[in-house]
Amino acid sequence: MKSTLFSTDRYKEVENRIKDFLNQQQDFLSGSTVNSTRATGDAIQEILAEHFQKILGAEVCQNYSSDFARRAMADLAFEDSNGLYYVIDVKTHRLDTRFNMPNLTSVERLARFYEDNRNHFVILMIAYKISDLHAEIEDVKFAPVEFLGWDCLTIGALGWGQIQIANSNVVTINPQQSRKQWMLELCDALLDFYPKEIAKIDRRIEHFKKIRSKWEERSE
Repeated sequence: MKSTLFSTDRYKEVENRIKDFLNQQQDFLSGSTVNSTRATGDAIQEILAEHFQKILGAEVCQNYSSDFARRAMADLAFEDSNGLYYVIDVKTHRLDTRFNMPNLTSVERLARFYEDNRNHFVILMIAYKISDLHAEIEDVKFAPVEFLGWDCLTIGALGWGQIQIANSNVVTINPQQSRKQWMLELCDALLDFYPKEIAKIDRRIEHFKKIRSKWEERSE
């Protein structure tokens, strides 16, 4: 069953609702937190967590939860009226920072999660600017990971591999891209990535073999 949120333009309506809601909030930053992207991001996420079900509407957002550990796959999660399950990874990006390369999730974890077609891993990206103590929301993207183009994604060398946004200033959304097509491209990316990692490890092994040989020749 297709998601009514993402097989139509309803997700764009959600983006607009989130942007309008956040921009209507009273200033929630202080002099001690305004310069911290971490503190600002946490504050935005807390406000969203408290009001997210209301923003989406109870008829869409059912069995809602925002109680997850920091390293969990989800920051927010809910089911829709058709029993489809959505986990949402909230990412915030301050637009005047030059470089931001956030991790999304483990490739192995996502592959297991997507074995069930009812599951959706959704990225909620909030781009903002700071004016005095006010966070002005400039852009909101609310889309399943398979809408993100591989021209803006990369694989990071952590565990099985981490899907990362290469540069938060450049995020492409392809709503016509199917999950099957995206997952095949993920596999292709990994089949290119892993041999390069093996080559790196081989070089490191050779490097420390040489170091070990030098230490063997040393006197006590």
